[in-house]
Amino acid sequence: MRKAEHLRFAILAAQREGNRLLIQALKPHGITPSQAEVLRLLQQHGTLSLNGLGQLLVCESGTNPSRLVERVVAAGLVERRTDAADRRYVQLSLTPEGDRLATAVARIEEDIYTAIDAVSEGLDTDAVLEFLHRFIDTLPSGRALNKRLNLD
Repeated sequence: MRKAEHLRFAILAAQREGNRLLIQALKPHGITPSQAEVLRLLQQHGTLSLNGLGQLLVCESGTNPSRLVERVVAAGLVERRTDAADRRYVQLSLTPEGDRLATAVARIEEDIYTAIDAVSEGLDTDAVLEFLHRFIDTLPSGRALNKRLNLD
């Protein structure tokens, strides 16, 4: 197997296993990883516009995550408000239940990060991150991640 192919499949396998662990941990809370990402972003940023949220999402492609937002609004986790000055501008913020759930998600994420820290102890993770960023920085998910890291 060519090294590039090995890297591709190793990254895919790691992503799938990480997502499987996250899905399993979120299941008792009744939300998906994409919904959890919305909750955490709103918890970290306070209020965001629909477009602003879309620019920060790594889980969704595109800049208008309307269906994803509709699901968390319908679940009572996010409040949608139309701007009084410009009715095209939609503001999103967490409800008290959404904030409670976002805090639970933060604890789940922390457990996953602790496990990743343990597995990567003694390894050159900076080199891995440099490789990954060379691959993703010009792509939509990479741009979203860089915006979240304030690199964009």
